[in-house]
Amino acid sequence: MTGLAILRVGKLKSFGNVGGSEAHTARLQETTNADPEKTNIRLIGDNDHPLEEIVKTKIASSTKHKPRKNAVLCSEMFLSASPEYFRPHDPSLAGEWDNHRMLDFANTSKNWLISNYSHKCVRAELHLDEATPHIHAYIVPVNDKTKQLSHNEMFGGSAKECRIKLSKLQDSYAVALAPLGIERGVKGSKASHTKIKEYYQAVNSKPLTLELQRLEPILGETAQRFYTRIKADPVIQTLDHQLADRQRAIEHEQRAVQNALASEKLRQQLEAEVVKLQQQTEKLHDLPLEDVAWQLGLDRDHNQSGQSRGQGNNMNNQPGKWTGQGNNINIDGSKFYDFHPSEQRGGGGAIDLVMHVNQCDYRQAIAWLYDNFGEAGVEKAVIAQDRKIATEFAQLEPRPQFVPPSADERQWHKIENYLTQKRELLPSFIQAVHEQGLIYADEQQNAVFLMRNLDGETTGAFLKGTGEDNSFQGYVKESKRTQGWFHLKLGGEQNREIEKVVLCQSPIEAMSFATLEMEVQQGIPKTRTMYMAVDSPKSLPVEFLRTVPAVEVAYDNDHAGNETARMIMEQLHHAMRVKPKGKDWNETLCAWRKQQEQQRREHPGQGLEL
Repeated sequence: MTGLAILRVGKLKSFGNVGGSEAHTARLQETTNADPEKTNIRLIGDNDHPLEEIVKTKIASSTKHKPRKNAVLCSEMFLSASPEYFRPHDPSLAGEWDNHRMLDFANTSKNWLISNYSHKCVRAELHLDEATPHIHAYIVPVNDKTKQLSHNEMFGGSAKECRIKLSKLQDSYAVALAPLGIERGVKGSKASHTKIKEYYQAVNSKPLTLELQRLEPILGETAQRFYTRIKADPVIQTLDHQLADRQRAIEHEQRAVQNALASEKLRQQLEAEVVKLQQQTEKLHDLPLEDVAWQLGLDRDHNQSGQSRGQGNNMNNQPGKWTGQGNNINIDGSKFYDFHPSEQRGGGGAIDLVMHVNQCDYRQAIAWLYDNFGEAGVEKAVIAQDRKIATEFAQLEPRPQFVPPSADERQWHKIENYLTQKRELLPSFIQAVHEQGLIYADEQQNAVFLMRNLDGETTGAFLKGTGEDNSFQGYVKESKRTQGWFHLKLGGEQNREIEKVVLCQSPIEAMSFATLEMEVQQGIPKTRTMYMAVDSPKSLPVEFLRTVPAVEVAYDNDHAGNETARMIMEQLHHAMRVKPKGKDWNETLCAWRKQQEQQRREHPGQGLEL
């Protein structure tokens, strides 16, 4: 199991509580569960003054008023990690740990305490004399603004506030420990923690007793008879069943914890992705033109009426009207228009507005924005400007269109021979696909495989050279790889929804797989199946495939094929990996035909299983 971060916070409301806590953590009194031969380490704070004195001094120097009667004078924080981190090979070995891991934990935790609480953390004690290394830290909860003690402000007051702040605190601590391989526990877990006092009460209570006399051999009893008697004893059988049930319960709990941790890890990843997307989206927004206008020295005009574009002389009290420096500008979102008689022009975006008001060029506008809004402001303005220009280009420039290669029927017999003789695909199958116009020959003796979207519209084409001097393969210019694929539908009723999709590396692979299924099943598959060539997870039609009951990922039986299949199956959790017996499906088909032919010669009338 993965090591988990542990953080708990307690309240010390009197100096007597402070002294009592120190007596335990500084080992000023005998501690029954501690190993006296092991030495603890003070990470923060000196050894010269009692904790009570240090807390009093800190309160006096950091607060304006005497603490309230019920104020929390000091907050005690417990920091640790689960045993799996300190002793990964055997977490049950209490009192032992990997020294390098322990030092990493101690140093990281110390730095986290200093980073978060600075001088308010007056002491931190690393305990090494118990089962698992842990830290007791003491924090004087001073509110920097009010100069008063406020445990509630720092760690939460009501139960709800406490849960929220403690959850954020645990997030922060887990992030600090993450480089060590320590993860956060399940967020919002209802797991309870046994208090130390309660634990020792349970350990030192009256021990459970077994009827030990049952385990004593009877005089003259052989070992075999003793074993048989003990095995048949109903009390021993009950104990065996209880131990088995306990073991099953432990295993069930461990699996539940692992599943919960995996879910929590996924939630945290998704949460981080959302924050990242929010940050990226924020960069796409231009600077608010009202803020830019104000920095340019303009003021919002709530009273003056003027002439609005297309409204004659009735632009009264326009909320987006800004005046100053000879400008009479109306701002509407990301666009502006100057109604001043000598100007009468408009534009869009922060950069255009600066260039217009300051009568400067692009470079000068950038410099002005940097001076007034900093690097982040310039970045947002430039991105918005580029988007505006790109949008204008996209609207004005003619969009390139895909043009399929011209068919040359004179070359078709060469393509047909290549596919049926060298690739050993079914002649009737190839002819049927050719008649549909999905495969044809161009003048360069390339096999042209048309790519279509799911509505049947042609979006591109894939070429495969078939001549002795022509090994070219690739996409025709302007093919839209993410909007169309070479695909065939076989089996079932034509109007039925697709029940299975087979994903392959190339068109020939897809047809080879389909040929194998037809040959083995001795006919068209009964299931409505689509054979689709998708050479990259980037071009996967994920939304469509998630609606298909069965998806088979049939890529090459090599590292590249396995990696492609892995990435696809990460997106399609219901997909199933199918591997060819050879390197790829066409090689498997060719080998199967040879075996089939050999078996026919040796055993006439018998079929061959794939």
